[in-house]
Amino acid sequence: MIRPRLELALVHYPVLNRRGESIGSAITNLDLHDIARAARTFGAHRYWVITPFAEQQDMAREIIGHWRQGHGAEANPDRGEALSLVQVCGKLQEAVSGMNATLQGQRATVVATCARSVREALPYRTMRMRLWQGEPFLLLFGTGWGLAPEILDGADAVLPPILGPGSYNHLSVRSAAAIILDRLMGAASTGPDEHEN
Repeated sequence: MIRPRLELALVHYPVLNRRGESIGSAITNLDLHDIARAARTFGAHRYWVITPFAEQQDMAREIIGHWRQGHGAEANPDRGEALSLVQVCGKLQEAVSGMNATLQGQRATVVATCARSVREALPYRTMRMRLWQGEPFLLLFGTGWGLAPEILDGADAVLPPILGPGSYNHLSVRSAAAIILDRLMGAASTGPDEHEN
């Protein structure tokens, strides 16, 4: 059976603030840990953390290093295993090029996520089917108030927003990533299932 080739990217620049302005956001310890754990659970190959800020990159690498070596690795090897998926880089194109370099002539399809409808969406069921048929995907998540328009416009596709029964729609990126990974990669031993959306 094909192991789907999915990589994740958490973008910290350019993203939006609550006023719709393009900004750079700070890396958080929770996003590093929890998305890495979800990525490892659902079989993603790599988790890119993207920030152009050198101090933020150094902080992320220090956190990862704590859990990959020494006391942290001894105290919680599962955490270190998840964080081994994390690759820190300065801009999205580095992640795209880094993934494509491992694909032996293939090109990853870049898919963005968004909490609102911004254009015709790629249904989860369709992306899941294409993943399980062997198409490689790089899945983008935004911090702050979401990916900036130039990231959304540059992606090959956008997934539908995750919606509850009411109007409140403010999931953390960690929660959104876990839900989406389950929709795309859940019950991986059985291959594609019949997700309707």
